Amino acid sequence: MTPEARRRRTAGQILLLAAALSVLVAISAFSVALVSKARTDSGLVVRTVEVESYVIALLLDIRRAESAARGYMLTLRPDFLRDHDSAVANILPGLETLTQLTRDNPIQVENCRKMRSAVEIRLGQFAQQMDLIKQGDPGSAITLVREAADAGSGASIREIGRAMRAEEDRQFVARTATADRTQQLASVVTVAGSGLVVALAGFSILLVRRSSRARDAAETKLRDSNLTLEAMVDERTADLREANEEIQRFAYIVSHDLRSPLVNIMGFTSELEQLRGDIFRRIAALASAQSAALPVPENATDDEAALKGADKQLADDFSEALGFIKSSIAKMDRLISAILDLTREGRREFDPVPINTRELIEGIVKTVAHQAAEAHAKIRIENLPNIVSDRLALEQIFSNLIDNAVKYLETGVPGEISVRGRTRLGFAIFEIADNGRGIDPKDHQRIFDLFRRAGTQDRPGQGIGLAHVRALVRRLGGTMSVASEVRRGSTFTITLPLNWPFNKRNERA
Repeated sequence: MTPEARRRRTAGQILLLAAALSVLVAISAFSVALVSKARTDSGLVVRTVEVESYVIALLLDIRRAESAARGYMLTLRPDFLRDHDSAVANILPGLETLTQLTRDNPIQVENCRKMRSAVEIRLGQFAQQMDLIKQGDPGSAITLVREAADAGSGASIREIGRAMRAEEDRQFVARTATADRTQQLASVVTVAGSGLVVALAGFSILLVRRSSRARDAAETKLRDSNLTLEAMVDERTADLREANEEIQRFAYIVSHDLRSPLVNIMGFTSELEQLRGDIFRRIAALASAQSAALPVPENATDDEAALKGADKQLADDFSEALGFIKSSIAKMDRLISAILDLTREGRREFDPVPINTRELIEGIVKTVAHQAAEAHAKIRIENLPNIVSDRLALEQIFSNLIDNAVKYLETGVPGEISVRGRTRLGFAIFEIADNGRGIDPKDHQRIFDLFRRAGTQDRPGQGIGLAHVRALVRRLGGTMSVASEVRRGSTFTITLPLNWPFNKRNERA
């Protein structure tokens, strides 16, 4: 092979490699942008769902406060007063959280302002009613209740709540459409990248065929040559062998290392990582050859450690970028899967049926028996009331709580887990208690937030379970709370209607 032909071949290979790298770099860069945008879009969708949940919770707390106030006014029973005080205590913090979540939406900011005004009026009415009752003047309290009803303060709060939910529904539709467009764009990028890679693979095949034909011609010529030309034959054979190996190696990179990224973006980054070593070894060889004023060798095998200065920094930056892309893609894959699971569950229609709660809990306990045995834990099932509700939702609620109780037991301490229940005023109250590591009081609210976890992160999880449980409990018309201290165990309390009055309103909630 003449020097001119060798230069042309090397130039062609470099151009082909540059084109392949350009495809990968462009796809990877665009993929990072799409991942970032998808994360933002998903976050907005999640926040829309969270805002609507807080609106529903706020209206439910106001409704609980009203019902408990009436019950206390009619019966003077202290449990009604405690229930009223508990509901009132949740109203303002919930409204404050709602205000923070919607501060970027002028319409919701105005709705929150109206809601705060109406809520403050309603809380003032509650306080007056309680004072009159405690002063032994229930008649005045009843009069005040009627005046409040005539003034329509409660109706005003509900109307504002409906307006806020309507706005969030509108935002949900718009943000979901944006997320869908991002996914479509990702598909276009994948298809375009696939086409370019296929084109490069086709060109590599063409090079292989050309090389094969040249090799066959050279071998035929060498067989017919005189033995005195053996040295020349050996040289040309070596050149052909080298050319063939390089083209085959390059064809393998194009057909294998560049085709595998078609599976997903993570594949592209993996192939980039494999190509990284060859690229920077070649750069090191070029730098070494230039410094020695020697021709660049055909097979550069210099170790990457020879890189210096800007080349070394470029290699380190390349590795860091690859690591960021891979970790970001893996994390987004887990979060999107989790949100999809939540949204699918949110769209599922509930089917209330009579449920033998003890039988349901016993079945769940059997599924975690192995984990409990490994943790030296005993799970005790006490008296449990039967209810009418959605079976699958209850299985998910109790499975998650019992699994968490086993998962977060204190190491080296025999576990004690109990599931008990009772009925009260048409509701079933379930408690799942354990003697595990416990939860810091400042994290009691945090553990119910989506994708957020508390305490030492030494157990697998995405921070979704308790948020999902709370959403299911609310959809079933109930409430959920936790009482816990560090190293003193935890008790999760779930209150559900004994006979859930399922209707379309509940389904939308």
